[in-house]
Amino acid sequence: MPSATLEVEVPSKFPAEQVFKTFSQFDSIAPKVKPEVFKSIETVEGNGDVGTIKIFTFGDAVPFTTGKYKVDALDVSNHTYSYSFIEGDNLLGILDSINHHVKVVPSSDGGSVFKQTVIYNYKGDEKLPEEILKKEKELYEDTYKAIEAYAVAHH
Repeated sequence: MPSATLEVEVPSKFPAEQVFKTFSQFDSIAPKVKPEVFKSIETVEGNGDVGTIKIFTFGDAVPFTTGKYKVDALDVSNHTYSYSFIEGDNLLGILDSINHHVKVVPSSDGGSVFKQTVIYNYKGDEKLPEEILKKEKELYEDTYKAIEAYAVAHH
């Protein structure tokens, strides 16, 4: 299946454990810090573990309204989390799914690096334009930075 991959890396001065813990509160923090992108995130099945299903309702800043998301893997001790968007107009009619792999890696200065790999799996020959992929990457980086800033302010 043809695909496109985005690599997002955001350095943090905070340790990996703290960054991963903050990221795990994404559902409640993202709509507060980026309401124009994330209107709401609701768990409809499961308790956050593998197999959990969530419904994202998106805001006016993005050209889609909903996405259904499934937790694929979660390893708290290694600070990794994988999930996939499997349904919704955020697949833009040309994507079969979007896989996200998040890993928070400790860095030598006591901080860490938030790494996110996003794989867009196409249904057929139609591809996302480069400028959309570039905007998506900026959105992921900006959202992560906004979540970290929120966590620092509400520590």
